[in-house]
Amino acid sequence: MEEDFAGGATTVPDPDGPDGVRMTWNSWPRSKVEASKCVVPVAASFSPIRSSSSLTVLPYLPLRCRPPCAAVLNPFARVDFGAKIWICPICFSRNQFPSHYAGISETNYPAELYAQCSTIEYAPPHIDAAAPPPPPPVFLFVLDICLIEEELDFVKSAMRRAIGLLPDHALVGFITFGTQVLLHELGFADLTKVYVFRGTKEITKEQVLEQLGLSFAGVRHGSVAPGYPKGHQANALHPSTSVNRFLLPASDCEYTLNALLDELQLDRWPVEAGNRPLRCTGVALSVAAGLLGACIAGTGARIIALIGGPCTVGPGMIVSEDQSEPVRSHKDLDKDAAPHFHKAIKFYDNLAKQLVNQGHVLDLFASALDQVGVAEMKVVVERTGGLVVLAESFGHPVFKDSFKRIFEDGEQSLGLSFNGTLEINCSKDIKIQGIIGPCTSLEKKGALSADTIVGQGNTTSWKMCGLDRTTCLTIFFDVSPSEKSNQSGIPNPQLYIQFLTNYQNPDGQMRLRVTTVTRKWVDGSNTEELVEGFDQETAAVVLARYISLKMEMEEEFDATRWLDRSLIRICSRFGDYRKDDPASFTLHPNFSILPQFMFNLRRSQFVQVFNNSPDETAYFRMLLNRESITNSVVMIQPSLLSYSFNSPPTPALLDVSSIALDRILLFDAYFSIVIFHGVTIAQWRNIGYQNQPEHQAFAQLLQDPQVDAQAIIRERFPVPRLVVCDQHGSQARFLLAKLNPSATYNSAHEVVPGSDIIFTDDVSLQVFCEHLQKLAVQS
Repeated sequence: MEEDFAGGATTVPDPDGPDGVRMTWNSWPRSKVEASKCVVPVAASFSPIRSSSSLTVLPYLPLRCRPPCAAVLNPFARVDFGAKIWICPICFSRNQFPSHYAGISETNYPAELYAQCSTIEYAPPHIDAAAPPPPPPVFLFVLDICLIEEELDFVKSAMRRAIGLLPDHALVGFITFGTQVLLHELGFADLTKVYVFRGTKEITKEQVLEQLGLSFAGVRHGSVAPGYPKGHQANALHPSTSVNRFLLPASDCEYTLNALLDELQLDRWPVEAGNRPLRCTGVALSVAAGLLGACIAGTGARIIALIGGPCTVGPGMIVSEDQSEPVRSHKDLDKDAAPHFHKAIKFYDNLAKQLVNQGHVLDLFASALDQVGVAEMKVVVERTGGLVVLAESFGHPVFKDSFKRIFEDGEQSLGLSFNGTLEINCSKDIKIQGIIGPCTSLEKKGALSADTIVGQGNTTSWKMCGLDRTTCLTIFFDVSPSEKSNQSGIPNPQLYIQFLTNYQNPDGQMRLRVTTVTRKWVDGSNTEELVEGFDQETAAVVLARYISLKMEMEEEFDATRWLDRSLIRICSRFGDYRKDDPASFTLHPNFSILPQFMFNLRRSQFVQVFNNSPDETAYFRMLLNRESITNSVVMIQPSLLSYSFNSPPTPALLDVSSIALDRILLFDAYFSIVIFHGVTIAQWRNIGYQNQPEHQAFAQLLQDPQVDAQAIIRERFPVPRLVVCDQHGSQARFLLAKLNPSATYNSAHEVVPGSDIIFTDDVSLQVFCEHLQKLAVQS
């Protein structure tokens, strides 16, 4: 077996290709039985609106196949140019080209038929030329004021920066909360005017309307809020005067908001000794959702929640105010000893349904040393496609830089989009089990829906209230050929899948992006072709997402045991060996890195929840479920670069043996980046050699990993924590905890001089692979 385990996987330019689709198997087994023997699920990773320089945008409506198929014309369609007919590759229906395609010929193709346009976007013009501009984005800030003075100053500074970066036409609202919820009426500029909501009991959308003096009965037919097209959810909107009381364009309320922030004080409700502050997070989010649903239902809006501690009162409560009661741990959840957990989950599940129905997003910025309830809020953040950032303080760069990123434009822009829906159409004999990722099932069950459900399933259509250029979904398929297809003559050697993503781009315009991909059917007994089409990086990430879901859904699920059994079955099925002879065992290059991926996955924070809080585990899993395959691989198996005088920066083994006295290591674990200095390097730096003209090479050696680390940080959201440490220093644990323990306190006699040892009883990769080979050749 090959054991070349350099940190991270082999990098190739843009592994997702122009379509943003990567599959576990690029050659699909034809039968359900053969698919089950493959062990790794048949699944695809799909980035719905990833940016691409080669994307073609067409200024007209798409040409669709006849119902019920409704697939869009694509390069895989067969065309009879003489008869002006195209045959859909998915359902094989014959469709007549409409009159405006009359000029097409074998030398005059429409853009949809070019091979390089397998992903294409439609931006049809507005039929009504007099229609008003598209609706502006909406940002409703919900700020926790149960903080210490220093933290409040940090978050106010971050908000002032954010307000300055908002587009002038963006609508802005402001809610603060502590023991009670305060909704600020920004349209009342003469003096500060707030509406107060009690924090102890749940409040419905109707009660929010009533308290704010808004009534649907007062809506005049045809009246719309500023910037909204006629007929655009007009029956759900209030007169513009009502909207403008709470949500104003940024250009109109920037002064008012900054004045509010200047005057903003901590929650004045007294806190007794030994108690936590009374914090009504759940009610604050309910008021925000009710306000947005009442004022501007049907268009893109984001609730940006800035939370500095746990909810201790009202719905969504995760712990009581008494500090003698600890916040729930994984052990408490396993023993069902978290009294508030299930009630909070139910509350946030209902809030998620309300926000999805309205098409609005919840973004969560949690900054505290204690837990704040991310585990409970995970359901509403993930189902609305919201962003999540977990930091220690509002003054920490992880929060400050991440918060700034969501408002930036240009190259740094996240490309935040709204109101997305995803529809999937595929060849017969394929059914869709579901999706893991930031979306919600629309429960539109059809012929393509599988009986087995994974994640958000039982549908062929999903809602994505919020999505951006990096949003990634994992779709699970079921190979289920019908008896009819088995009896038919020569089967079609190709299968086709089409992804249709409708969304509102950052400029407010509705777009339809169509991605059509094809893969090859192969006979399950043809192992060689299956192996050639295997993507081990995608397989590792899909398995990580799948077991993370099962760990949340199934109480007694043993992830480590499940992974071990699966890996043994994979190696038995696809390895090359003589029975009962471990020394003869080899793996095809397409499978050779999978064992080390599984070794690192078993040790990762996704499987080993020990030493992580439920909030941290929920945070890690949310990012695993929404990031690209390339980024997710780094979460599972971090990358390691070595810097020394003897060579340019080179990938190093993710092993304790890579540590050396005269070497600097750059370690990227996605959530954190570590610059690790060997003892000799640290001593030279402390003496100050880098400041002496004759030691410019040393100064450059110290600078290079810093430059590379900043380049990674600039490209990543959320911004990772940067740790700069020295060998044998306290923060070296960030690196040592992730390295392969090939040298431990039990094998100190084998340690390379200048390297390090790890105090652990965990097995090393070498021992793991030896056991794997023995078990695989027995099967």
